Amino acid sequence: MTIKPIRNDENLRRAFRRLEKVFQAEEGTPQADERDVLVTLIEAYENKHYDFGPSDPVEAIKFRMEQEGLTPRDLEPYIGQSGRVSEVLNRKRPLSLRMVKRLHDGLKIPYESLMAGVQ
Repeated sequence: MTIKPIRNDENLRRAFRRLEKVFQAEEGTPQADERDVLVTLIEAYENKHYDFGPSDPVEAIKFRMEQEGLTPRDLEPYIGQSGRVSEVLNRKRPLSLRMVKRLHDGLKIPYESLMAGVQ
């Protein structure tokens, strides 16, 4: 694993390409360590060079679902039963802190993206 600083957008694209290859790595492996370091570097570069503003939690969840090919049923371990998942995705129920932690830990959605909706 050779990781270099991200200094420009080409470095960023290269980091994203590598992240795609190791994103599903099993915890405790060198690839999972590489994934975690890449995520940190990418977030630091983006925070410094891009102003995305606060993310909408539901849109962040839907984006991750699209990226990973997930269905609402796949969110049940993170959010709860199907009715609760539906309520969250339809903006009828806000995320709880427990849901935020599970979504962050399980799907690697940044806390900043999820916390905008916590009450």
